[in-house]
Amino acid sequence: MASARDDRGTEPSGPHGFTNDFDDFSESWFRIPRGPMPPQMAYEIVHEEAMLDGNARLNLATFVGTWMDEHANRLYAETFDKNMIDKDEYPKTAEIETRCWRILADLWHAPDPESTIGTSTIGSSEAAMLAGLALMRRWRARRREAGLPTDRPNLVMSAAVQVCWEKFCNYWDIEARLVPVSLAHPTFDGHDLASYVDENTIGVVAIMGVTYTGAYEPVADIARALDRIQEDTGLDVPVHVDGASGAMVAPFIQPEIAWDFQVDRVVSINTSGHKYGLVYPGLGWVVWRTRDHLPDDMIFSVSYLGGDMPTLALNFSRPGAQVLLQYYLFLRLGFEGYRAVHQHTQDVALFTSGEIARMGPFELVSDGGDIPVFAWRLKDGHTDNWTLYNLSDKLRARGWQVPAYPLPEDMQDVTVQRIVVRRGRRVAARDFLKDFRACVEYLDGLSGPIPVEREGSGFHH
Repeated sequence: MASARDDRGTEPSGPHGFTNDFDDFSESWFRIPRGPMPPQMAYEIVHEEAMLDGNARLNLATFVGTWMDEHANRLYAETFDKNMIDKDEYPKTAEIETRCWRILADLWHAPDPESTIGTSTIGSSEAAMLAGLALMRRWRARRREAGLPTDRPNLVMSAAVQVCWEKFCNYWDIEARLVPVSLAHPTFDGHDLASYVDENTIGVVAIMGVTYTGAYEPVADIARALDRIQEDTGLDVPVHVDGASGAMVAPFIQPEIAWDFQVDRVVSINTSGHKYGLVYPGLGWVVWRTRDHLPDDMIFSVSYLGGDMPTLALNFSRPGAQVLLQYYLFLRLGFEGYRAVHQHTQDVALFTSGEIARMGPFELVSDGGDIPVFAWRLKDGHTDNWTLYNLSDKLRARGWQVPAYPLPEDMQDVTVQRIVVRRGRRVAARDFLKDFRACVEYLDGLSGPIPVEREGSGFHH
């Protein structure tokens, strides 16, 4: 006679048959259990732990994609065992990787996509590291050829730069020259750039989609400032574009902006496939203007179908499935599909930011008109009873994750909140705004200040 099983698939035990070993599991979390356990039991432990995470669809802080369609999910399940680095074992995946970065080279107006080079990475941070290394090694090679010292390289970028660039400078002993933002210059725009650039500058980073506010830095203006510096000093400084978000948005809904390889000084671009490329994490891309802009000593050759294929990456083992998902989306959506998705997402961002702007307490810092990301601050003098940190906590109690944090150097006394809209849905926006208004109404109704429980933000870019 078959024994009864509970709805979790484990054998019931206990005096009445209503409990099982899973209910009594109390092993240390920091030692491997002495013996094995049934797979259903191990699954339930991990499953129920993961349930305590926030709902990814209500996480308005992250840029990372949280949804793909059923065909993509099926493809993912069929290919998650592929190791991207094993190009000889998975030659078609390797070929599809090449198709993807060449598609991006064409999308970003490379002079000759057939003669450039690129690669997939774990994310745009790894892609940025590779681009930064290429800048450093090309600068070092030029200096050595001229018989000049190479011991004091620097990289110029905005104080609002994503933390991966500060990591890059730290890891490879490069001086990070951070240009402050201000009310007069809320983004890095080439103003006073001559004060930061010298003969040891390996390059300048321009950001298409600042993580703090979603704003584009004007790449063409930065390049023109560098043109003037070259005219005055002879220094020829290249630009790398960190397009982690914007490089997969601007080509589709803001084609009039000159930011990519159409700007002659731009030598490399990175992006995140898992942000507005619409793929699950983690996937990044980096493409160089021409193969000459990537030093040969960064390229390794692997056997591929009886020949050689170039490869470059910091990670040796990494998933190939996301590369296939990116190619699936290029085929599935095409240019017009990406344009439609991003335009709708931006429309939702503009709608939501407009509704918040019409509320009395807030003024917008950005409205979602660049990438579909916007930020706001409390109006001066509105209240002494609550802050945006309190509003963030109230929203989190309703499931919404909306971070509050200070702006970067020289504007750190300004606290903002930010929303990232991903594959925007007006229904979700209306639900959020209903909860948002209720939270603000509660806070505005307080008769005195909320006690300070914590200072600052736990949110990091």
